[in-house]
Amino acid sequence: MTGSRKTAQDTKTMPSTVPETAIPGPTSHSYFSQRLRLHYVDWGNPSAPPVLLVHGGRDHCRNWDWVARALCKDYHVIAPDLRGHGDSQWITGGTYTTLDYVYDIAQLVHQLNLAPLRIVSHSMGGNISLRYAGLYPDSVSRLVAIEGLGPSPEMQAKLKKVEIDDGLRGWINQLRKLSGWQARRYDSLAEAANRMQEANPHLSADQALHLTIHGVHQNEDGSYSWKFDNYTRAFPSAGLSTQDTSTIHSKISCPTMLVYGGESWASNPAEDGRADVFQDARVEVVADAGHWVHHDQLEVFLGLLRDFL
Repeated sequence: MTGSRKTAQDTKTMPSTVPETAIPGPTSHSYFSQRLRLHYVDWGNPSAPPVLLVHGGRDHCRNWDWVARALCKDYHVIAPDLRGHGDSQWITGGTYTTLDYVYDIAQLVHQLNLAPLRIVSHSMGGNISLRYAGLYPDSVSRLVAIEGLGPSPEMQAKLKKVEIDDGLRGWINQLRKLSGWQARRYDSLAEAANRMQEANPHLSADQALHLTIHGVHQNEDGSYSWKFDNYTRAFPSAGLSTQDTSTIHSKISCPTMLVYGGESWASNPAEDGRADVFQDARVEVVADAGHWVHHDQLEVFLGLLRDFL
C-alpha cells in the first residue's frame, strides 16, 4: 500500500522548536543489554518527540550527524552504536544475529521510555528496525528504512537452493577465517578517509574525514583501525524464513517510508513485490544516490524526511 495516514499512536506528534544554540548534543551515554555495555549519543531537547537513528552494518552512530543536526531542534534525537560497532562493546563467545540487535533496540527503547517514537534507519539498521516495529507496532509511530529489506527476492531464491548443512558448514568456515583476520591498519586518518571514499565515491572529502574520525581508533603504534568487530561480517545461515519476515513486516501498523538509491545495487521493493505486505508504505527512489542515500543526497533525503515525520 502507498500513502500516509495519521495514527492514534502519535501522542508525541507536535515538534517542540527550540533555538539551535540551546541544543547541547551530542553527548555520549551507555546502557546495558545482555550484559554488554552499549553506547549511544543524545542530541538533547528531551521534551521534544523522540527519534531513533539506527545505523547499518560496520558503521557507527555518528554517520547520522548531518541528519541529527537537521532534526534536533524539533526532535529528541538518539543514535545508538549497535553491539560490535562504534563505541559499543564487542561480544565474546558468540556471534552477531539480527534478533540480538533487535533485542538491543528493544532494551534501549524500554530503558529510556521512548515509545511511541519515530525511527529512521539504514541498511542492516533498517532490517533491525522493521523487525522491531513488527514486533511492537504500538511503539513506533513513523518508520523510515533506507535500503533495509535485505536480499532481493532473486537472491533469496538462490539462498533457498543451498542445503542447510552446506550453509552451516560455510558459516563455520567463514568464522574460522575471521578468527585469523587482522584488522587493517592505516598510517594516517587521511589514508583511512581515502578508503572511505573508495567505498562510496559520492562522499565529499569532508564527509569522508568526518566519518573516519568517528569510525576509527588509534592503535598503540600510532596507526588507525576501524572500530567495528570483524565478526560482525558473519551471519548464521539459519534465521527467519522469508515468510516469517513478511509476516512480521505485515504487522507494522505505522506509516512506513522505504527509501532506495537510484544507483544502488539494492532491489526496489515497489517493483519486486516486497512493499506489498506492508499495511501503509510508500517507496521513494532518490536519483544520483547509491546505498547511503542520506550521505549521497542529503538535502533531498532531508526534504523527504521532514515531510514524512
